[in-house]
Amino acid sequence: MAQRAAHPAVLIALLLFGLVAILLLTIPAQDIQEAPGFMYGIVLDAGSSHTALYIYKWPADKQNGTGVVTQHTECHVKGGGISSYAGQSGAAGKSLEVCLDQAMKDIPKERHKHTPVYLGATAGMRLLNMSRPEQSDQILMEVGHKIQSYPFNYRGAAILSGQEEGAYGWVTVNYLLENFIKYGFVGRWFSSGRPTVGALDFGGASTQITFATKEEVEEKQDGVKLQLYGQEYSLYTHSFLCYGQIQVLRRLLAHIFKSQGFSGSVTHPCYPAGHSQTLKLSSIFDSSCTDKYRPNPFNPEASLTVQGSGHYEQCLGNVSEIFSFDGCPFSRCSFDKVFQPNITGNFMAFSAFFYTHSFLNRTSGIFVNSPTRLEEAARSVCNMSFDQLLRLAPEQKPRLQDYCASSVYVNVLMLRGYGFDETSFPRISFQKKAGDTSVGWALGYMLSLSNLLPAETVGLRKALTPAAWSALICLFVLLLAAVLVSILFQARNGKKKGGGEGPI
Repeated sequence: MAQRAAHPAVLIALLLFGLVAILLLTIPAQDIQEAPGFMYGIVLDAGSSHTALYIYKWPADKQNGTGVVTQHTECHVKGGGISSYAGQSGAAGKSLEVCLDQAMKDIPKERHKHTPVYLGATAGMRLLNMSRPEQSDQILMEVGHKIQSYPFNYRGAAILSGQEEGAYGWVTVNYLLENFIKYGFVGRWFSSGRPTVGALDFGGASTQITFATKEEVEEKQDGVKLQLYGQEYSLYTHSFLCYGQIQVLRRLLAHIFKSQGFSGSVTHPCYPAGHSQTLKLSSIFDSSCTDKYRPNPFNPEASLTVQGSGHYEQCLGNVSEIFSFDGCPFSRCSFDKVFQPNITGNFMAFSAFFYTHSFLNRTSGIFVNSPTRLEEAARSVCNMSFDQLLRLAPEQKPRLQDYCASSVYVNVLMLRGYGFDETSFPRISFQKKAGDTSVGWALGYMLSLSNLLPAETVGLRKALTPAAWSALICLFVLLLAAVLVSILFQARNGKKKGGGEGPI
């Protein structure tokens, strides 16, 4: 009996099996070992209300501008921001220990000495530096000594300017959205060609607005030019000190206290009905943001009882009075005589903007995606009693009294201040994270200080080693040859069969 020829599919399978073996033999031993590990970087975001430690990582063989930095882990320090430890020797540094200890575990030991650590302090420390610079310097020195006691590569602690905070937040947002460069086929990075997104940050002591603009920035200190990945970006950025959430709430209470005659009890229209609290005046007037409301004479130990009334219109009127919309010296202003060009494009709002927006959506049942709905949701929350709010959001009990004021403030800030309207407001995305990375200024800060954001255009980046690429090319050529052999084999069998056929 004649031996039957192997089926072409079997031949191809055998060829592929052999080609895998060739691939493994072609790549040197070091190329088939575990891929290069990660490099790590740490940023301590020393905000006014608390400190957060972020660990970022990127492939160790992709050092400059590869756009692959991701968040590894994060840790939130218990207690207040480092500025709250003014006058308490060593307390600010000690507060960081738990998160620094966590970083020791989260980063492989062999990478510790190569891991840069940056501490950036924001508006809370800016305020302290303005009022008590010697205490500000002492805190920075103490936290620096604490970080240096760990086996990381300490790169310094600094107080960011409002302009830096805004610009770094803008970089973070657009980096995470891949608006600068995008990873494409065959391991190549290329310009995404997409427009950038504006950044809206709402911290504890300040709020920032940053966006690209083609208009002239009439106040030169609010204009920033960045050269990233071969593109130049002209930004408008401004930070409003004393307009962060914590300071706004204090200023609002101080304003109400003053307007009601500095009596021992006040009615707060932004607090929900059924809520009252007693506090010391020192907790209101321990900030330079409330200096202009301070009574004279002033007794910091005196008590103040605050009774909520839950009245939306009165709350709106009081919140509006902490802004100034008069006397603009430029062609256009937002508020407090600050120049602002017309807002353009899409925006991402994060930090307290996200939490306030999320709370409004949940408790009011209104999806806030327009100025009209923002006002409706804020009115709904302000008209609820404390017990109603508590049933809807029991986990928020310590902060429930503040959400009406925060919601009304966001309304006035965004619509009357920044100028968002029915057309532009729906283009705001309220986000806590982009992917697995928290949105804020910290990532942009590390990228800039670590030279991971080149000014030049990013060139070709191969995803595989040269040896691996050679092996894959060989595999492709041999596979093509196998297909051709299979076709010839089938054609030959077809001719044989055709030659054996004839009339009976």
